[in-house]
Amino acid sequence: MIGSGWRCGVALAAMLATGASAAPTISPERMSASVKVLASDAFEGRAPGTPGETRTVDWLVAQFKAMGLQPGGRGGSWTQPVPLVRTQVAPGGTITVSGQPLVRGRDVYVSTVRPVDRVAIDKAPMVFVGYGVSAPERQWDDFKGVDLKGKVAVFLVNDPDFEAMAGDDAKGKFGDRRMTYYGRWTYKYEEAARRGAIAALIVHDTAGAGYGWDTVTAPGGENYDIIRTDPNARVPLQGWLSGEAATALFARAGLDLAAERVRARSRTFRPVAMRALTFSADLSVKQERVESRNVLARIPGATRPDETVMIGAHWDAYGKGTPDAQGRTVRPGANDDALGVAGVLELARGFATGPKRARSLVFALWSGEERGLLGSETYATDPIYPIDHTVANLTLDVLQTAGPARDVILVGQGQNALEDDLARAATAQGRRVTPESLPERGLFYRADHFSLARRGVPTLLLMALGGGPDLVAGGRAAGDAWLRDYMKCYHQTCDAWDAKWDLRGAAADTELVRTIATNLANGTRWPDWRAGSEFAAIRNESAAQRKQAPGQPAK
Repeated sequence: MIGSGWRCGVALAAMLATGASAAPTISPERMSASVKVLASDAFEGRAPGTPGETRTVDWLVAQFKAMGLQPGGRGGSWTQPVPLVRTQVAPGGTITVSGQPLVRGRDVYVSTVRPVDRVAIDKAPMVFVGYGVSAPERQWDDFKGVDLKGKVAVFLVNDPDFEAMAGDDAKGKFGDRRMTYYGRWTYKYEEAARRGAIAALIVHDTAGAGYGWDTVTAPGGENYDIIRTDPNARVPLQGWLSGEAATALFARAGLDLAAERVRARSRTFRPVAMRALTFSADLSVKQERVESRNVLARIPGATRPDETVMIGAHWDAYGKGTPDAQGRTVRPGANDDALGVAGVLELARGFATGPKRARSLVFALWSGEERGLLGSETYATDPIYPIDHTVANLTLDVLQTAGPARDVILVGQGQNALEDDLARAATAQGRRVTPESLPERGLFYRADHFSLARRGVPTLLLMALGGGPDLVAGGRAAGDAWLRDYMKCYHQTCDAWDAKWDLRGAAADTELVRTIATNLANGTRWPDWRAGSEFAAIRNESAAQRKQAPGQPAK
């Protein structure tokens, strides 16, 4: 049972033992109850296009209706269609390198997002492309014009300066250990497709990826993508090589993987043909089109309803997989991200009963985040509320469950002015902001806010994966221990609801979002990107429209 001290909401002063006086509107007890429902076996792991989605969407809509919110979709709908292709590489089949088999799940993990019934690759040359980065603005090109058409591109994970040492060309070029978008697996697969590769394989290492091999293999060969008009927009086969398998393959090609990692940190790096190695695969694929849905609810603004403050989380998880040691098949996604959804529901409930704000509030619960931010990307390419008049996007995705903390973890330091809002709100709680201690995980590019950020909308992500919190009980060491333990269940069957969770810290973080959203919704300010952000120029292009908005003073 949840502690009785939560039943009426615990004052932040008592939670944090810091003397803060503001009382929260966020109930840890209700958040826990929401997660218990969403992460139950009845919801089957909330995979898009499954009966679990239907139950999830119906339940979420019912919650918003009961709160008295308005539908946020088009034409009075509570949802936005998210047309997807779902693929599943069938068991069996073959993957070989120069005739020697690679064992799926142990040596290699593959999937496809092309709507095909079979992937057949016959003796394709393999080419090591280093980190596979083409960044003219950083004077960096790993490809040097080498033709990849019909070849298998082999990448290192993360950025060229992830492991760079003093004196290396890459040192400081990509933010040191702070991953840029060039380090994300999505970018590498996109670049392989742009260059005509027939397959793209990334060499896994836990430090560079930010997660272990179990997380890589968790989807079990299943994948999703948005429906695309260009059939060549995605590489035919994509996946990962385990570190051990990659080391052995490089050796067979007469290469030392460790030495190649060092060489890839040089601006003069050129792709290397993995001599004598050819890649073959013959895999059956089950593919179907499914229509998933984003869930959207709205509270119209009183005086400037065309200006939108958006609060979001993703409702999807990984559905069912192979049985674990206890025979469990459902991957319930309790923390990732049923807990974030529970926070959004709490925020919606509080705003629904409070005074009307000047600007509109939109509560977005996205589909397909786990498969590449597909629901939020669908919205961003076809926005219901104009992007140039979206004030900000505030996203909850994985909150800590270990109790009150003296700080809140900031993901993406230096991106935009919303981090100043976060600092002010945290100070009012008697807390402080701590920049993420694991910037190499690239979290700023791994959650749904990114779909809006890349269109210029200022964003703030609260995500506990950025580093262990400074817990009131046990300090940073206890917070780091919590994070290590959670990562063992990341995307696994053990990411399950637990009655022993202490959600006071998660509620306090959600309260920060309430404070920031309230100030933005009642104000006239348009938060800015920092001058050094890659998204500042995009937002600046639409500055004139905001200046000309009715009732808006010039900045």
